[in-house]
Amino acid sequence: MRIAVPMETAPRERRVALVPESCKKLIQSGYQVAVEARAGEAAGYADQAYRDAGASVEADAAALLGSADIVAKVNPPALAGSGRDEVAWMKPGAIYLGSLMPLRNLEAVKALAARKVTAFATDAIPRTTRAQAMDTLSSMANIAGYKGVLLAAVELNRYFPMLMTAAGMVFPAKVFVIGAGVAGLQAIATARRLGANVLATDVRPEVKEQIESVGAKYVGIELKDSAAAGTSIMPPISIPRS
Repeated sequence: MRIAVPMETAPRERRVALVPESCKKLIQSGYQVAVEARAGEAAGYADQAYRDAGASVEADAAALLGSADIVAKVNPPALAGSGRDEVAWMKPGAIYLGSLMPLRNLEAVKALAARKVTAFATDAIPRTTRAQAMDTLSSMANIAGYKGVLLAAVELNRYFPMLMTAAGMVFPAKVFVIGAGVAGLQAIATARRLGANVLATDVRPEVKEQIESVGAKYVGIELKDSAAAGTSIMPPISIPRS
């Protein structure tokens, strides 16, 4: 079975679907892996690194996708009008694997269905222990929480940690994190590691323990109804009888 990794063409996108180490593991498992030339360059992986891992590097994107049984991408496939009609290049019966985000990219979903391509949206995988290794939405949120705090630290015109200087003491920065999902918890942990005092809140009171476990002080929000997954925080609506 042949796996193809095309180049990501979305603006400012630097990720690649497979790194050389992953290609090596797939090849050892019996798969053939082909990567479009320069696909991993923005992520820091030269074409030679893929060749060293045993993958082939090909310049013709249309031929690459046309010969693939599985297409691995980060973003949804490019459609006609973008200069790369990647769905049309895939052969019927192929498998697309990537962060499809179906509700945001309905046209791509329709195009894949019309082409008879089986698509798996890795961003829609449930957050369970068994599926954790394939849950790209959580892993990307983890990175976003970490990077978000680093960017905030760069923009803040003072230190994050408490410091003793010759001119006196610098008090630690105060950070307030709204939301304690995957990204929020990582943001809390990163801010704490940088030495900030962290406050955090969430519409779900049951995450108080998680917030405190990564070093933040929980700030509660009073709600009439629970906002946990699967429940509504909207007040009940009374419908008059006709």
